[in-house]
Amino acid sequence: MVGFSAATWAQFRVDVSGIGLTQIPVSIAAFRGQAASNQKISDIVQADLERSGQFRMVGAPAGVFDELSLPNLSGLRQAGSDALVLGSVSVLADGRFDVRFRLWDVVKGQDLGGQSYAVTAADLRLAAHRVADYVHEKLTGEKGAFSTRIAYVTKAGQRYQLWVADSDGENAQSALASPEPVISPAWSPDGNQLAYVSFESRKPVVYVHTVNTGKRRLIANFKGSNSAPAWSPDGKTLAVTLSREGGSQLFLLSAQGGEPRRLTQSSSIDTEPVFTPDGQSIYFVSDRGGAPQIYRAAVSGQGVERVTFTGTYNISPALSPDGRLMAYISRVGGAFKLLLMDIGAGTSKELTTTTTDESPSFAPNGKLLIYATQQQGRESLMTTTLDGKVKARLSGQGGDIREPDWGPIFQQ
Repeated sequence: MVGFSAATWAQFRVDVSGIGLTQIPVSIAAFRGQAASNQKISDIVQADLERSGQFRMVGAPAGVFDELSLPNLSGLRQAGSDALVLGSVSVLADGRFDVRFRLWDVVKGQDLGGQSYAVTAADLRLAAHRVADYVHEKLTGEKGAFSTRIAYVTKAGQRYQLWVADSDGENAQSALASPEPVISPAWSPDGNQLAYVSFESRKPVVYVHTVNTGKRRLIANFKGSNSAPAWSPDGKTLAVTLSREGGSQLFLLSAQGGEPRRLTQSSSIDTEPVFTPDGQSIYFVSDRGGAPQIYRAAVSGQGVERVTFTGTYNISPALSPDGRLMAYISRVGGAFKLLLMDIGAGTSKELTTTTTDESPSFAPNGKLLIYATQQQGRESLMTTTLDGKVKARLSGQGGDIREPDWGPIFQQ
């Protein structure tokens, strides 16, 4: 096991495709002084906003501006812009960078406020993501999720690695490297820990890994297989799949370890649990009807009911933060596709044209999905808007990429 590495060679290139139905036109001026840093803040902000699918870029005003400037807003109005982002980057006496910005409502000529961040060079990208979060919230009324993190697994040869990266896939750092498979990473609700399954013991066991320190603890190493960890919303409980009593069944156990409590009672394979946002129910995959389908039960294990009825193979449920939507993978005509269900209506729609989609996970603001898929014979990470209109490809160089999980907004 290793802690975070300073190496960031598993970089991504973000390619955005598609056009949203309604997008806010925004102009972003180059931040004054950003050439002196190792990150172009304005470019990162632009890429974030474009990837969200909710914004489109309009040419920035000519000239050099910062957060104190008042440019010609009428010219920007004529160009079709609704908002303008201005800012600066300067070096402080202690070597840190001072990132400042201001947001303007171009149509109303109104100052929408701004912020400043004093950060090390290593946190310049984080500052840029926070700028994008501010812009997103001010212009849409909903929190941005750009300053969050994702986790995913790569396989290169016989080497497996668990990575933690910015939400755009950049700044990837290795949390774990192993010659044996590492699967099923799952963020804790506070964003400080990752549960995952490791085969280091030549069988699947569940660990909980503290991200900032690299320390981990063994949570489930019972007889047979231990897999598919999922956190309860309060972070106190994990749902896991265990075969300790024969067959693969769902159990609940303390996030500190201890004796598990059996949740489901069936002779079938029950796996891939996920808690509802209120913590009262669990969605899971079972073949109790003869083929893998998604079911729901109370955390007591009572009241099991089937959720998916279209198609003969539905797996990998992921719930939106408000509990109204469920993303999942369905086999459609031999292809594995990402689908999105309106749980209340019971209706689903396909979001992708690819054929090997897997492991969907919602952004913590519920506005995007991340998933793994294959393009040109190579695994890659993708994000998509919930209407499937705007997608971003995050192409990694660190081997086959799989099993992404999107961390929470509020991190300590």
